[in-house]
This record gives sequence, C-alpha cells and structure tokens, in this order.
Amino acid sequence: MNCRESKSWYYVMKEEMNSMASNRVWDLVELPVGAKAIGCKWVFKTKRDSLDNLDRRKARLVAKGFTQREGIDYKETFSPVSKKDSLRIILALLAHFDLELQ
Repeated sequence: MNCRESKSWYYVMKEEMNSMASNRVWDLVELPVGAKAIGCKWVFKTKRDSLDNLDRRKARLVAKGFTQREGIDYKETFSPVSKKDSLRIILALLAHFDLELQ
C-alpha cells in the first residue's frame, strides 16, 4: 500500500484481523484435494462527521465469491440470515434452560 495514510490503514487492518480472531470467525482446515480456495481482498472506507472531518477509518476483509463457478466450485447456496422469530425462539430457549450463547 503506497499512500500517506498507509500506517493508519495497516493499523485498522490489524484491528479487523484481531477482531475476527477473537470472534472466531473462521477455522483453519486442510484444503481438500481438488478444491480451490476462494481469494479475498480488503475494502476500505473513510467515515466523516457532519463537518466533513475524518471520523474514522474502516477496513473489511471480504471473500471474492464472484470467482466461483456454479456446478464446479459449489452446488447450492444459502443465505446466512435468520428471521426475527427464529432468533426469539433461540433466545427464549437459552433463557429458559439458563444456557449461554457463544
């Protein structure tokens, strides 16, 4: 990265990596024979306040899923979202059985 703010961006990238590690976003596994790893890239965003002063910098590490080909790299896709009712039921069960969610 070649810019005047590169040190600031590296700091934000390190924060994002530390956050993902502490939240256990992924597990390192062996790549199966014949499988192809999905690449990733950094997306940077600068947040500004109402007076257009720099408020903060954000960096996100995103997967390049667009490189996959249907039928070759995957067969089905699912959206990782939940409905409010599903979440409420899970939270109610956790409270009822005095369980903790990680």
